[in-house]
Amino acid sequence: PCPLCPHQSGYTLAVLNVGAPAAGMNAAVRSTVRIGLIHGHRMLAVHDGFEGLAFGMVEEISWDKVGGWTGLGGSKLGTKRTLPKKYFEEISSNISKFGIHGLIIIGGFEAFTGSLELTEGRSKYEELCIPLCIIPATVSNNVPGSDFSIGADTALNTITTTCDRIKQSAAGTKRRVFIIETMGGFCGYLATMAGLAGGADAAYIYEEHFSIRDLQANVEHLTDKMKTTVKRGLVLRNERCNENYTTDFIYNLYSEEGKGIFDCRKNVLGHMQQGGTPTPFDRNFGTKMGAKAVAWITAKIKECSRHGGIFANTADSACLLGMRKRSLVFQPLADLKEQTDFEHRLPKEQWWLKLRPILKILAKYNIDLDTSEKAHLEHITRKIAAPETSI
Repeated sequence: PCPLCPHQSGYTLAVLNVGAPAAGMNAAVRSTVRIGLIHGHRMLAVHDGFEGLAFGMVEEISWDKVGGWTGLGGSKLGTKRTLPKKYFEEISSNISKFGIHGLIIIGGFEAFTGSLELTEGRSKYEELCIPLCIIPATVSNNVPGSDFSIGADTALNTITTTCDRIKQSAAGTKRRVFIIETMGGFCGYLATMAGLAGGADAAYIYEEHFSIRDLQANVEHLTDKMKTTVKRGLVLRNERCNENYTTDFIYNLYSEEGKGIFDCRKNVLGHMQQGGTPTPFDRNFGTKMGAKAVAWITAKIKECSRHGGIFANTADSACLLGMRKRSLVFQPLADLKEQTDFEHRLPKEQWWLKLRPILKILAKYNIDLDTSEKAHLEHITRKIAAPETSI
């Protein structure tokens, strides 16, 4: 029990991590547990995602148990990509066995798809008729309904620092082009933002189709660049931007075309992008999301109480807490389903794609940028039209 809260609500909340580890997950768990205890709830920690919920890897978690978790990377609870569909029986029996009244699921795209499965299972299993809230946490930043997810900022810092080091190496050697492969699944957020931050010459991503002509234009651009005072190049490639134009293919192409003008090196950054100490942004973002999720789920449990039990089967009892512009908003999963490309695990609309032209201009490509009044005023007029809600 919490040292600050003598009253008990009589409700039990469970918190779990789903998907791949992301820095800041632990900060979100800590905040969820402590705020939950302050509300007077009994808090349960579920190990290893939905699988742990199915196999009963559930334990009560106290105030002190999450001490010092804010600055820890990875996932202390353990996390798995397993989806819940094949375990509905076991999950339902554990929800009633442990007396769980609400679920807070911290994770990436699997947290989203898994929670959708849980809501679809509500018609068959009434134990699943409890409020649930998703807190997006993935380095890929590909969760629908949120501009940012926990862990993406830390991964971006890691990539940018690595790119800076690689650029120093390239600058010392002269006439060298580096090709760097980033993570993110089909989502080009990390490649684009790291490219913008690291002054890349190009960033190849799935969302913006590119052909052999574009690769040729990039090679010619780098050839011209080597004739100037800046004798180095940096090219980023998202891991799943194109199944045929692989990192090796691009490396071989650049090596062949650049013969006698520049040489080429490739670097696959890999899982170092998932680890590391969370940045202050990810710590605070996770902390804020955890606190807000508990407040929402507490109100939702009270709203769904029926004759001593909980019965939640409306669309708005399963929500995702996302950051839209500058406010944190709860969005029903059913609404977000329409905004998702499930095959490529992506939201259909992504805000950062608008930044791509700037990347090309700063790398000195001859393209047009909309510098009209309309472009400048867009964010101002929007702000007036939609008053911001405070966090």
